[in-house]
Amino acid sequence: MIAILVTLGTLILAAIGTPVFALLGGLALLFFHWDGINLAAVIIETYRLASLPALIAIPLFTFAGFMLAESNAPKRLLALARALFGWMPGGLAVVALFSCALFTAFTGASGVTIIALGGLIYPMLREQGYPEKFSLGLMTCTGSLGLLFPPSLPIILYGLVAKVSIDDLFVAGAFPGIILIGALCVYAMIIGKRTGVKETPFVLRDVLAAVREAIWEVPLPFVIIGGIYGGVFTATDAAAVMAFYVLIVEVFIYRDIKFTALAKIITDSMVLVGSILIVLGCALGLTNYMIDAEIPDRLFEWLNVYVQSKVIFLIVLNILLLVINMVEIFSAIIIVVPIIIPIAAQYGIDPIHLGIIFLVNLEIGYMTPPLGLNLFLSNRRFEQPLVKLYKASFIFWLIHVVVLMFVTYVPQLSLWLLHWKNGTL
Repeated sequence: MIAILVTLGTLILAAIGTPVFALLGGLALLFFHWDGINLAAVIIETYRLASLPALIAIPLFTFAGFMLAESNAPKRLLALARALFGWMPGGLAVVALFSCALFTAFTGASGVTIIALGGLIYPMLREQGYPEKFSLGLMTCTGSLGLLFPPSLPIILYGLVAKVSIDDLFVAGAFPGIILIGALCVYAMIIGKRTGVKETPFVLRDVLAAVREAIWEVPLPFVIIGGIYGGVFTATDAAAVMAFYVLIVEVFIYRDIKFTALAKIITDSMVLVGSILIVLGCALGLTNYMIDAEIPDRLFEWLNVYVQSKVIFLIVLNILLLVINMVEIFSAIIIVVPIIIPIAAQYGIDPIHLGIIFLVNLEIGYMTPPLGLNLFLSNRRFEQPLVKLYKASFIFWLIHVVVLMFVTYVPQLSLWLLHWKNGTL
């Protein structure tokens, strides 16, 4: 009876807009109190979080992402990509996919990509003759495309919560991420060819002009992504390099960001970081209680009665993750990951492979009706009805799901590059 009352109370508080950290922290304090455990256990988890060396990557990457979003970097990089690849069938759509994937990886926030690039790319797609349905679906899907590449914030959070190497996660996500973008590019080329969209001729003069404009930003993805994949530096080192480089380039070289605006960017980015960290600290306190109460073991015992096949478990897991990721992104990582890792281990699932499954689900959850965040952001940005966006994004959603199936049931897609890097192939 008490459990029912607590559940109902939590749902009511969530429905009236109670902050997530207050719900999580309140539940943790309540459960520890009932078990007669010192409530300092929740604070200890927050302190332990603050002492993690990899934690510094979150504020640094977030600050750099906000700087890029506020500058003219998206325009310059998009112009360069269009000059290089606009000649291909469906060239502009392919450019949009790569540009948005790169921008999402660096900013770590789906909303930033749709809001910042939507106003640039959507009119260009329509002007060049791409169907409205395709253009809306592409922009909705690209809001979360790129979360498998460095320096993706969800990967860093997963690594911290799951206690696995963030660098290994970045390496493992590379090939599945390329496959996903490749599949979407093929679809874009088919649409471009079918609708007779005119390609942009390759003109060397235009390419050189675009390179000159973006000369200081072009090295950034090669330095950060190449540095992490090549083992030159860790994700934490990469965060410091990126934050410093973006600050110098956007403030002192391009001067897109004035000193008067810098304080606001720092404040806005750190407010986001603060909200993530306070949720993370409270959620870790709650998951600590769940682990002490042996809830993962009890769930596995229950699953073992009804779900004895690894294949069936993965189907159930994907459905569960799609629903959870559609509703709440960061809380899903913080609360669910510590519970599912020991259960998945009982089925012989590698935690790195599980992380890639989780992150692909995360990308899909952003665009899954009726609560996917990308759908609401596209609704606001393009002023289109939600039902229309559901239909427009369906094919893109379906492509994501097909890739998810391959990633789920072919672990080597995620692990072969990591084994090769570690010399264990």
